[in-house]
Amino acid sequence: MHWTDEALQGLDTSKPVIINDSKTPSGRAHVGALRGVLIHDAAYRTLKERGVDAHYRFGCDDYDPVDEIPFGQGEIWRQHLGKPLCNAPAPPGSSATDMADHFISEFWSVFADLGVKCEFYRMRDIYRSGKFNEAIDRILRAAPTVRRIYKEVSNSDRPDNWYPFQTICENCGRIGTTEVTDYDGKEVTYECRPDLVEWARGCGHRGKVSPFDGRGKMPWKLEWVAKWATFPVAVEGAGEDHNTKGGSRDVAAHCLRAIYGLEPPLNIPYGFVLVGGAKMSSSRGVGVAARDVANFLPPEILRFLMLRTPPRRQANFEPTYEQLVKVFNELDRAHYKAYHDPKFNADEKRTYHLCEVVPEGDFFDCEFGLVLALVQMPHLDVIREFEKIKGSSLTDVELAHLTRRIRAAQMFLENYATPEERMQLQQTLPASAAELTPAQRGFLHTLAGLLDSAEWKGEALQSLVFDAARMTPIEQPRAFAALYRVFFDKTAGPKAGNLLAFLDRAWVKKRLMEVPLDQVEFWRATAEPAEKIAQWLADNAAAVASKSVTTREAGAVAPGVAVAEVLVTMTDGKRHVKRLLVESGGAEGAKRAAAGL
Repeated sequence: MHWTDEALQGLDTSKPVIINDSKTPSGRAHVGALRGVLIHDAAYRTLKERGVDAHYRFGCDDYDPVDEIPFGQGEIWRQHLGKPLCNAPAPPGSSATDMADHFISEFWSVFADLGVKCEFYRMRDIYRSGKFNEAIDRILRAAPTVRRIYKEVSNSDRPDNWYPFQTICENCGRIGTTEVTDYDGKEVTYECRPDLVEWARGCGHRGKVSPFDGRGKMPWKLEWVAKWATFPVAVEGAGEDHNTKGGSRDVAAHCLRAIYGLEPPLNIPYGFVLVGGAKMSSSRGVGVAARDVANFLPPEILRFLMLRTPPRRQANFEPTYEQLVKVFNELDRAHYKAYHDPKFNADEKRTYHLCEVVPEGDFFDCEFGLVLALVQMPHLDVIREFEKIKGSSLTDVELAHLTRRIRAAQMFLENYATPEERMQLQQTLPASAAELTPAQRGFLHTLAGLLDSAEWKGEALQSLVFDAARMTPIEQPRAFAALYRVFFDKTAGPKAGNLLAFLDRAWVKKRLMEVPLDQVEFWRATAEPAEKIAQWLADNAAAVASKSVTTREAGAVAPGVAVAEVLVTMTDGKRHVKRLLVESGGAEGAKRAAAGL
């Protein structure tokens, strides 16, 4: 069962289903804030696919107080600490109406990029319009019940004169420093306390005021209760920090049952998004802003990062070369299998389709690792090179995807890549080539010898590289590492066959042959005992199409040293070389040693 189906089990779909989520715009929203957005969107899409009358609402909690200075913003809001976010000014140069509007507008702009369709609302409008008046009255009258639940569920003591409401101080305009101590059914009695919180100082004013029509707000646990009952909400998940026993969600659920006699919305608990293993925080500047990441990564990749991991597990985002190439490749594999593999796991297929911004069907994917390499080769036209690989012009959909990947590659190189992660075609043989082993050197020379007759296309050259590795023989990772070393002074990179196809054949062969090779050292490094070769031939006898033996002598550099090379062609066309070394006896000795093979 896919996690969306599991999460929505037991939901009553006989009436309209409202899915709710919200965000406090106290700073630039980090990319981790998109986890809840996209999990709720996946639930919404799943319900819509079933034909359910579902609505996804996303709120701006802009009546929350300014309780900290956003990271990197200096002191412009210090005098506004404690005021509602929507009553604090926008930063200089912003076109927003206020602080909350400034930050939420940027965050909401990401939704359109990601294909998230929801109805936006602002808590200032909910409170000021009177939509919460009934809830405010009911919850204030139930203050003793709320105090009891706080104690029983979360072991949090509240004095007998504590009421679940904070009014906006008539004198200083702060909401985070006020404490309500009485309610007579029409007005609340309050004090703006200088010592109520550490992050803001109240003015000391005391007064009585109506709690209705936007003159204050409920604590957010009770605000949750008001939303759930008033809208009403059928589905609302929360992060793992709110879902602990006795935590915020637990308290709100108990209050809803006690005050309204209603069951809480279906919950979809979800884990944090980490950056390199660290939890993100807008206030501390940990993580990357959602808008910046949405500018960087294609939307389907960002959706995939958030949705491929089941909600209860933490997701990790790390903009390194290795991690980026991996996630692009994983999505590309899922895309291919979704349209070409009838045995593709149904849950993984569902995840892929949930990651689409809009359904686009089957199309040619441009490998991101290759895009990264090509944008670092200014003499090449990236689009034209991928059209060569595809064998035809790119469609509008393919061109749009490639354009986004080119932008992502350029932004990665400009903003995130370490010097080691950048690739630059080396115009001369790198000094680090001296570190190559005899087997790696022999592999490069073997490959050079196969190039003259090779079809100069990516897939054909990729197959040739594998062939050369088997004919060396050498482990494939070490073979590819040798290639990246001599061309890019790296040990890893995108598909080697495609890279070679972008380069001139003669130049490639010349570079491979520039690597010094001690033939005898190479033979000694890759030779095997006759018994081992014989056993391999016996084990693979059914798959052998042909076999031939060639002997070679070292000559004057090592008199008497020779090898017998067994070239084995398999029924699938793959070629292997098994090498038998004799230290004396020359070619005749090698022939005698190989006679039984």
